[in-house]
Amino acid sequence: MLVKSKLLTITLLALVAFSSSDIGAEPGSQRGSGRNQRTPRTVNAPPPSSSSNNSNPTSEEPEPDVVRVETNLVNTVFTAVDRDRHFVTTLRADDLRIYENDAPQTISLFERETDRPLMLVILVDTSKSQERTLPDEKKAAKAFIRAVVRPEKDKVAVISFTGVPRVKQQLTENVTKLNRAIDHLRVELPANNPNCDEAKPVQEDPLCWTSIWDSVWESASAVLGKGDVNSRRAVILLSDGDDTSSTIKRQDAIDAAVENNVAVYSIGIGDPELYKIEQDSLRKISDRTGGRAFFPRDEVELGRAFVQIQEELRSQYVIAYSPQNRSRDGSHRRIKMEIINPELRKQKLQLIYRQGYFAAKQ
Repeated sequence: MLVKSKLLTITLLALVAFSSSDIGAEPGSQRGSGRNQRTPRTVNAPPPSSSSNNSNPTSEEPEPDVVRVETNLVNTVFTAVDRDRHFVTTLRADDLRIYENDAPQTISLFERETDRPLMLVILVDTSKSQERTLPDEKKAAKAFIRAVVRPEKDKVAVISFTGVPRVKQQLTENVTKLNRAIDHLRVELPANNPNCDEAKPVQEDPLCWTSIWDSVWESASAVLGKGDVNSRRAVILLSDGDDTSSTIKRQDAIDAAVENNVAVYSIGIGDPELYKIEQDSLRKISDRTGGRAFFPRDEVELGRAFVQIQEELRSQYVIAYSPQNRSRDGSHRRIKMEIINPELRKQKLQLIYRQGYFAAKQ
């Protein structure tokens, strides 16, 4: 009996080790489920060069310090900030609780995450509302790229949009190419209608329109959604938030970002004397995807917004659990997190994370 007991123990340990090495897909990496298959009108993308191709999922080793123990593990990234908006980097798994559809879940993994590869899209509104602020946006974006991009690890794309999104630079780690793409951004207006008065339909005159949700959808699905599943993905959206022509609804853009594990960081900017900043729309898309919204009033605050995004991308945690609901039905599941440590609750920390995910579909 003693020999059988030892054999049983060895067998169980082997099974646990085998299970722990099985890396599962992150929520949102499943495609082809039929959701959000509508596409924007067009994306004018230049032919990809060898240095600007999308990341190959097999070209990089998986993050060594993030172990997924089950194929159905739900991963989500979050950030904690205090009342002064300082990042809190000392949390432990015992300090918080996570819920799915209001049911508490057992945490399987909790890690401070600072070194995961980044895949980013800088998404810039180049419609008429940005004439006054675009030079400042370009300057801040270039400073952000210089600070963030690590050679052979991080990749950034540049997309501009009016009535249609246009890829100015596909995903690349080449800072020179990214700076060139940003330098070439212009507010382009029709020669025969520079004030966009009595604008023609967007199909005839896209320069007089703004398709924010089409462009977010394109960035999350067609650009970041085809990249390395082990990367940290985000869209940095610079716009006044006033969508005038998208074929895709805002909720569809949010769903596309959630499905592809993409956080949207919104920077609400434009000429406030002529155009209203749609703060509510920008906050919603950021809050629901795990990003944040910023509303800078001048060049200095714009630079600070980019700095905060940079710091946030490097000051995050990853938390994972195996959901009690194991149905592979493609349904949307709500995620809620809360601090349960009494001392930390007194500090009124804010947790920033995506508010749901889509389950795998059978």
